[in-house]
Amino acid sequence: MDQRELEANVKALTKSIHANEPPENALKLLDILKKDASPTEEMLRTTRAGVFVGKLRSNANKEIARAATELVAKWKKLVEKEKKAKGSKMGSPAPAPTPSPVAAHAVPPPTAAAAAKKFEGDPEKRKFDVDGVDIKRTDSNTRNQCIGLIYNGLAYRSTVSSTEVIAKAVAVEQAAFTEYKGETPAYKKKIRSLFSNLKNKSNKELGVNVLGGKITADKFVVMTDDELKSEDRRREEKEFEKENMRMAQVPMAAKSISDSLECSRCKKKMVSYTQAQTRSADEPMTTFCECMNCGRRWKFS
Repeated sequence: MDQRELEANVKALTKSIHANEPPENALKLLDILKKDASPTEEMLRTTRAGVFVGKLRSNANKEIARAATELVAKWKKLVEKEKKAKGSKMGSPAPAPTPSPVAAHAVPPPTAAAAAKKFEGDPEKRKFDVDGVDIKRTDSNTRNQCIGLIYNGLAYRSTVSSTEVIAKAVAVEQAAFTEYKGETPAYKKKIRSLFSNLKNKSNKELGVNVLGGKITADKFVVMTDDELKSEDRRREEKEFEKENMRMAQVPMAAKSISDSLECSRCKKKMVSYTQAQTRSADEPMTTFCECMNCGRRWKFS
């Protein structure tokens, strides 16, 4: 895990804690950091990862506190090993130990902020394999494929860095896995639904809101189909519903049977009809016809 991916995962962890997402989300990110991250002292200072993870040792959730303590211990050993290696190369004793960036909360500010590099290719062709992103984040192939699917949806039309996208995709999949009790049909159906809505060209703001944190992973996986729709789509459907209601309230005359109207299909003069003023008042009424013999329906003005 390079510096940019470390920073993206820590950023996702920060958002998860501050947004009060389910503890499982934070634990998943801590586990990823423990397994995949072997940062140098400079990486820890630059990203301030040590500062944030160090604070989690006093988290109210005991599992998060324990995971953070284990991660701090691992990073501390890596930093001490790095210092000893540097001392050996210089042919002199290792310098006196200095406070580890993961051992204390007060750490000198980083000399430079490492901003994740934005995507520079065609955002409409983005996929995890095109971006060169490894989606194997769990021991389950099904879950990894779901992470890839969410990544493809979030990355579509976005210039956000791949490290930030994969971190959010992992958080969303974990939230869905928790909410729908594992790899159940409901879990798989929800993942497909989220992907379809993210890829909808008329719903551009959905992916932006999820990546930006306006919609948390926990909230995203329980949103209804109507909530996932864009504001424009909901407005159109509301107007369509109003129009249907208006048409349903148009006064219609009682049905009558005509002996002069002939059905063009069966040639019988057994036609019932009603009339309604569907256009402006100075326009002729519309006649709705139905053949009582064969059931054919038509209208004319």
